[in-house]
Amino acid sequence: MNAAELRNKTPDELREQLVGLKKEAFNLRFQQATAQLENTARIAQVRRDIARVKTVLNEKAAQAAD
Repeated sequence: MNAAELRNKTPDELREQLVGLKKEAFNLRFQQATAQLENTARIAQVRRDIARVKTVLNEKAAQAAD
């Protein structure tokens, strides 16, 4: 996922995606705590994706405020 793809989505779609990513991050942390996580790099990917979605949401909110 890249920022260009995210900018084409509506704020509602971005919020839904953010909720999904947060759930995935929670599940990954739980798997890591119970030593069931196989792909540890996925945690970092999900965290970066969450940051990207939040950044685009903030950009859209700033544009709407102008």
